Formats: sequence, structure tokens, C-alpha cells
Amino acid sequence: MSDEPISHVLSETICELGEGPSFEAETNRLWWFDILGRTLHERDLASGQERHHRLPFLASVVARIDDERQLLATEKGLYIRSRSDDALTPHVELEPGTTTNRSNDGRVHPSGSLWIGTMGKRAEEGAGAIYHVARATVTRLFAGISIPNGICFSPDGTTGYFVDTKVNHLMCVPLDPATGLPVGDASLLADTSDRSGGMDGSVCDLEGNIWNARWGGGAVDCYAPDGRLLRSLAVPARQPTCPVFHGDTFDRLAVTSAWEGLGPAERETDLLAGQLFSFAVDMAGLPEPAFRL
Repeated sequence: MSDEPISHVLSETICELGEGPSFEAETNRLWWFDILGRTLHERDLASGQERHHRLPFLASVVARIDDERQLLATEKGLYIRSRSDDALTPHVELEPGTTTNRSNDGRVHPSGSLWIGTMGKRAEEGAGAIYHVARATVTRLFAGISIPNGICFSPDGTTGYFVDTKVNHLMCVPLDPATGLPVGDASLLADTSDRSGGMDGSVCDLEGNIWNARWGGGAVDCYAPDGRLLRSLAVPARQPTCPVFHGDTFDRLAVTSAWEGLGPAERETDLLAGQLFSFAVDMAGLPEPAFRL
């Protein structure tokens, strides 16, 4: 069913390709990227103060390591970012020798390992893959992915989800909860290829439901663990990209969006494209795990 969400613009910072929102409960901060703008955005939710960290490359995922460091997924592999001075230190390459790909969607598994997807910079067919990174060990999980998205995990870490936006099949795979590595084959959970828009970023709530941003569809859809569509929240921008739970009790949903690909006339009718939104929802999420070095 479709609900009228209780929502507001959380940040008026406009991103060409807003992506990768992450809520850090330890600091009460939201982090997100403008991938094409090569910027990591930071918002203190208590004060409303924002900082904007320019990057030397395309980046799409940020994860807490500890009070001093963060992990960034970038077009050049994984980097460790120093919070105090923005210094970036190479950690591990994902695709050594490849310069035509960049990172896209990813999320940290409850075990502290990272799932991260890559894609062609022009979204070339089958150019990307999804990788598992444990400390500095990189394992390719799924190859031939065009636009990796929807990466998230059940609360107990026993199930992983992902999607190739060009196919719009929400996939699920059984995992070892201690490592985040698959222990079986991926299978189809929901076929949304007949719906408008494309499946983009996802996050799981406390009950294991999957909240997925529908690029081009102006919505965040909530799917049950068995693949049933439970509800859709209307987003006041045509191209939402990824949700994340935030707040003291994780009962708000922050959603990034983008104006990438919109012409002047389309932008005039999509005035909030590229901004960050917050929704009050009646389900709660979980704290995001830190990446383990």
C-alpha cells in the first residue's frame, strides 16, 4: 500500500548523485556522498551544522572504524580516512589495474566485513561485481553486475540481499553470520522488472524488512523477508537513491536523492532533486556495524 509519509528536507545541500548515507550513532552524525561531485557530506544532527569534505576521487560508501578513522570505498579501492585532518591512506584495491570502474553501493555486515559493489563509470553492461572484504582480504562474490545496489543484511547476519538495477531482481543469499560470506547460492526474492523505476540502495529494519529506494519511481518500498511488498513511501524527489535509519531510537529514515540525468525542464518540476530527506516511520532500524581492521 502507499502511505503519505511524515517527512521533511533534512539537508538542502544539493547533490548531483547523492548516495551512500550512513548514520553514526556514536557521534549522532549523518554522512553521505555526492559521488559525481567528489564530496563527502557530514551533518551533526543535534546542531544542524554541516561540513563538506572534498575528495580527490569518486567515492560512494563510508563506514566507521573507530573514533579516529573511517573506511571509504572509492574508484581506486578502499581508503582509510583520518577524521582529524582528512588524510586518506590506501587500504586495499578491489580491482587492481582497472581504471574504467568505480565503487557503488555497499554496506558493512554485522561481522564487521564489507560488501561493496563496482560498476562501469558509464554503467557498461556486466562490467562490475560485488566483493566481500574482511580486513584486507578481498573475495569476489558475484561477477557480471551492471549496477550493483540494494546491499543489506538481515539483523542476525544470516541473509544478504543485493540487486542489479539493470535487471531489477532483488536477490537473497544465505550467509555465515560470523564472516558475512555466502554458504549457498543466491536466489530470487522479488522480481520488480515490471514496475516503474529501478531498485537502488537498501537497508534492513529490526524485523528484517528490506527498505529499498526506487530510482525514477519517487518512492522507498518496504519488502518483507519473503519478498512481499508491504508498503511504499512517497519521496518528494523523482530519483531517491538509498535509505538509512537514524535517530535516538532509529525510527527515522534518511533518504538521499539525485538530479543526475535530469534536463532543465525536468529539474523545474523536480525542485528537491539531490537533497537529503528524513521520514518518520513506524518501524525501527539497527546501529550500523563498524568495519573491522
